[in-house]
Amino acid sequence: MRVYVTGNITVDETWSIPDIPKKGASIHGIKVSQDIGGKGANQAIILSRCGIDTRLIAATGNDSNGEWIRQQIKNEPLTLLPDGHFNQHSDTSIILNSADGDNAIITTTAAADTFSLDDIIPHMAEAAAGDILLQQGNFSLDKTRALFQFAKARGMTTVFNPSPVNPDFCHLWPLIDIAVVNESEAEQLKPYGVKTLVVTQGAAGAWLVQAGQRQFCPAVPAEALDTTGAGDTFLAVMLASSILRGVAPDRLSLAHASRAAAITVSRRGTLSAFPDGHELTALLAVNGALTYLNSER
Repeated sequence: MRVYVTGNITVDETWSIPDIPKKGASIHGIKVSQDIGGKGANQAIILSRCGIDTRLIAATGNDSNGEWIRQQIKNEPLTLLPDGHFNQHSDTSIILNSADGDNAIITTTAAADTFSLDDIIPHMAEAAAGDILLQQGNFSLDKTRALFQFAKARGMTTVFNPSPVNPDFCHLWPLIDIAVVNESEAEQLKPYGVKTLVVTQGAAGAWLVQAGQRQFCPAVPAEALDTTGAGDTFLAVMLASSILRGVAPDRLSLAHASRAAAITVSRRGTLSAFPDGHELTALLAVNGALTYLNSER
């Protein structure tokens, strides 16, 4: 079983600032780190660190950032496709972290926008029934829909994390098996009727909704230094936990995910903040999460 992640990959520049600036304000900041980022890349990297066979299908540009991305991704246990570049600037994210642990993110999408269906589909030629297609909100409605339709025609399981949110994504729910949204996205997109719905509530925890039944999993307490990538960590580990145990996402999947997200928020940066393979192997040991679950009952 293989997970195909179609999405974006960026160079993330993380800056420390006193507070999120208001319109027209000029402020001082400190550049803290430069990492690989982008929701597609984040989720694919964490899935692969969990031991899941993962292919990230994402566009890189013909600039120094693209060269840096392609070199850095070689350190991860996943396959980046295509291995060449596009005649475009690589996508970049500027992450502003305020002193209270909140953030604001500016992301370019030029490379992702250049990435056409004709470029993407050939890299899914080996996809088979039982494989998974995971998408985020970085592609257009038409491109996102076409890829999910391709996946459903092949008997794949479809997973959607519609962030950044596009109001028209509400038309895609009949194609989706698993949806992961935050409260704001759930309110805007109304993803009801999806087989498995996970609604995250940040530091409070997350709801799992299946067959009309709701279960709540509290978040693992953590001192939040930087919330960047926490949602991507949560989704990827939730999915990995389910895959490794051969089940649909369940409360244990959410408990594993919550533990992993607590690690991410306790560190600064994006890629550098994610749990490594050893941490994820230990975290995904069933008894560790079960102990936490039992303590919350």
